[in-house]
Amino acid sequence: IFRMLSKFSRSAKTVTPMAARAMSTNQPSLNDDPKRVLVSGAAGQIAYSILFRIASGEFLGKNQRVILHLLDLPFQEQVLKGVQAELHDCAFPLLDDIVISSDLDVAFKDVDYNFLVGAKPRGPGMERADLLKDNGAIFVDVGKAINNNASRDAKTIVVGNPANTNAMICQHYAPDIPKENFTAMTRLDHNRALTQLALKTGSKVTDIKQMAIWGNHSPTMYPDIRNTLVQGKEAPSLVDAKWVADEFTPRVQKRGAEIIELRKLSSAASAGNASIDHMRDWVYGSNEWQSIAYLSDGKTYGVPEGLMFSFPCTSKDGQYHVVEGLNLDDEVSQARMKKTTDELLAERNAVEHLLK
Repeated sequence: IFRMLSKFSRSAKTVTPMAARAMSTNQPSLNDDPKRVLVSGAAGQIAYSILFRIASGEFLGKNQRVILHLLDLPFQEQVLKGVQAELHDCAFPLLDDIVISSDLDVAFKDVDYNFLVGAKPRGPGMERADLLKDNGAIFVDVGKAINNNASRDAKTIVVGNPANTNAMICQHYAPDIPKENFTAMTRLDHNRALTQLALKTGSKVTDIKQMAIWGNHSPTMYPDIRNTLVQGKEAPSLVDAKWVADEFTPRVQKRGAEIIELRKLSSAASAGNASIDHMRDWVYGSNEWQSIAYLSDGKTYGVPEGLMFSFPCTSKDGQYHVVEGLNLDDEVSQARMKKTTDELLAERNAVEHLLK
């Protein structure tokens, strides 16, 4: 079923450099065993923006050797060989080896970290329900392959859209891996929100704290600045409600479409960057708020159980923790949370036959 893949869709904040962020996990040594990092859709543009940064140490640091696993369809073999050749030509000191394969069992063998970028894009005239079903079938096989072959504590981020529901399906078929080790990317939306607020307030993205993205990685997401601080000042006091409702929120929600309109191509580099931000902070920890979509437990902020839903989190010792105690009782928050929740419930219903 994996052969159904074709092109690769994915549809932060500009972070302080890694060394300047609060790291709560022991840092690696060059004497440690190399970590295996898989990137699917490895012949595509998002993956191309990721691979060289991982190999240079921007994900796991300058003291952690890596082995890259490049996964794509059989017809992309020559492209993968070309990417492999370029990686070789960079002579990265941290890059121990490169595995290229279209075989899921080979690709996921002993992998520690998965960047699942490859997914089937929405074609002309395709209904969203059909897109969900086609990608769902792909991520059934990917989940099984992770379950059967990857490290028992492998961490996974799904970038390929519809990312939240793809991640939910993938996790369902990997029951031997901790369910909290499967996430979907909303860090790109988080980064976009940080930058839009920084531009509006004339500040730096590093001046902004406590941004949150709730819900689905789609135009229904809820970018929430009610608890955000800009240089220690409450963000809502620095911008007017009309700007938040009419400019900030729709721009963050639809930024991907705006980039396509401008570039005539999707936002590959910013998506790749956000995926690295997401995984690096998850692995090494940060007390900065991050937006992470993970499997809801039915006990958090009224979100039904079993949805891959984005919450504001912090991270420590390789685990993320939801920010608790936030108030979502205002009318706007209630409406936006309901809209994005309803969309995720509808997506789950569309692939229910795959979750038996």
